[in-house]
Amino acid sequence: MRLREGAALADGDLPLAALKDQLRLGSGFADEGAQDAVLRGWLRAALAAVERRLDKALISRSFILSLPGWSDAEAQVLPIAPVSAITEVKLFDAGGASSVLDGARWRLVADDHRPRLEGQHLTLPVLPKGGRVEITLTAGFGTFAQLPPDLRQAVLMLAALYHDHRHEGEVAVSAMPFGVAALLEPWRVVRSFGGRR
Repeated sequence: MRLREGAALADGDLPLAALKDQLRLGSGFADEGAQDAVLRGWLRAALAAVERRLDKALISRSFILSLPGWSDAEAQVLPIAPVSAITEVKLFDAGGASSVLDGARWRLVADDHRPRLEGQHLTLPVLPKGGRVEITLTAGFGTFAQLPPDLRQAVLMLAALYHDHRHEGEVAVSAMPFGVAALLEPWRVVRSFGGRR
């Protein structure tokens, strides 16, 4: 299984002003452009850390999931949530030739924790021998402002921590701080049975 972003988040999608407020940083510094670039880096790092911990996309964007086969003949649990749309399901044969699977043959079962792709006719289609499937989907809660308040606060707290300890290297950011972990805990889902239902 391989999950990759279809496109990286744009700088404008990052809550730079909110982080500056969290850090009580004003404007008007001579090196504000350089400072903004550093803050965006901490925001990207904090978002990535939270997303990895939760198996969730926070800010909505496109992802491409590549699988060597279905984990279950009836439904494929998706490794990221929440998923708002599946835009394409593409089958590849062993030689790399592809075909787009008709949307009438599958459906998205949306869920904030364990979304899945289900076959419309009891089972998902059989994959070509030696082939794979590629699912293009949109995952995330929306914009940063649309995140649940506890997730917004966790990202800002973590980015501020990274900024405050920026000269201490990896030691300062090796573990999730207690306050951030406490905000994230209700959103964690333990996956068992390898993602099968």
